[in-house]
Amino acid sequence: MPARLSKFPLEHPQQIRNLIREDKVKGSTAGLAPGFIQCNLLIISARYAEEFFTYCEKNSKVCPIISRSNPGEFVVPDLGDDLDLRTDLGGYCIFERGKAVQEATSIKEIWQDDFVSFAYGCSFSFEYALLKEGVDLAYLRRGQREALYITNIDTTPHGRFAGKIVASMRPFHPNDAIKAIVVTEKYPLVHGAPIHVALPHLIGVDLTKPYETLGPVELAENEIPLFWACGVTPQRALINADLPICITHKSANMLITDILLSDFAEGD
Repeated sequence: MPARLSKFPLEHPQQIRNLIREDKVKGSTAGLAPGFIQCNLLIISARYAEEFFTYCEKNSKVCPIISRSNPGEFVVPDLGDDLDLRTDLGGYCIFERGKAVQEATSIKEIWQDDFVSFAYGCSFSFEYALLKEGVDLAYLRRGQREALYITNIDTTPHGRFAGKIVASMRPFHPNDAIKAIVVTEKYPLVHGAPIHVALPHLIGVDLTKPYETLGPVELAENEIPLFWACGVTPQRALINADLPICITHKSANMLITDILLSDFAEGD
């Protein structure tokens, strides 16, 4: 049986966002709107926006910026029609001075006029491209998702922002691993090619101790782990920076955009 991205028969981003806004679709967005870019979301005060933007530019592998809003702007037409950054994610995490203080399904009530939002690519987006190119995502057939690990690789610090790279791991047969590297390299806006292949101990990773997982994950016989830079990395940098307030998407509850992944393929 071929791998499927999602159990939901939903394909158009605006339809999905409307259902999320109405609390009719909840949880992980993995596999929804195949072929469209999903984004991580970070929201901070304009006071820190330029410094954080420079950090992202220096670490574009982990934080490939797709859109940066103006202060106070929550409707961003370049990301999608009728898209509201305050309501169109399944969950938000609010941090104060680096501490998680609240989770919410809407941030309308706490929105500030100086908030600047950063949307940057998520690797959920490239799984559709992998399937389209015939790469066997056997872990999906097993009912698994990727797992996240904190590596021993430092990001390039800038100002108050710094931290270790968080990587998402997906298991592949070696033949499919080669294909996966070739395919994902074309999509730098959703993290591009892996940052590491096999031998997880070389990047300080113990596969039995994930930082976070979306479900059970394991290496089957003759599979090797591939590690991609993950958008949780700049989230942790924000938390480490001890800002008065910052808001992120809840894990795996991504911002689904109207942007076609194919429009940003490089090397075709």
